[in-house]
Amino acid sequence: MTWAVILPIILFSLFKIAITSLPTGAIEWMFGKFGVHSKLNDADVTVTFDGITLEGEDKVEVVKSFNEATFLEKQYIWPGTEHMFLNPEDSGTPLIIHTKRGKMDVKILLFRYPDHVDVVKQYKKKVVAYSLLANDLQKQTVSAAL
Repeated sequence: MTWAVILPIILFSLFKIAITSLPTGAIEWMFGKFGVHSKLNDADVTVTFDGITLEGEDKVEVVKSFNEATFLEKQYIWPGTEHMFLNPEDSGTPLIIHTKRGKMDVKILLFRYPDHVDVVKQYKKKVVAYSLLANDLQKQTVSAAL
């Protein structure tokens, strides 16, 4: 009877110690795997604005600003309202980022406003939307590079 109590306590204690002492690499992998705002590698992405592909310094600046942006909030998308997030009425021309996440092709639309940036991710048949605080992206003028 006492072994039935002592054994689960020992197992739970070992589990708790193992979980709380995970290496940093494992923690970063778990956050990267399940995080909404994932970091991009500028070598693996294609950035377009109004049908024109950005290259060089402009592309690096957009990716750097996106990676350094602060996550504000995730927006829930009701089934059937995806078109409202993909084509908002009050926004201008979006920056479009094409990248790969594993084997999936991911399309990221950046809609810039004076106080925030709305991000809409499309992959497979899913659409995820969230807001960022990215001063460089909000103020950046891509049209100067065109």
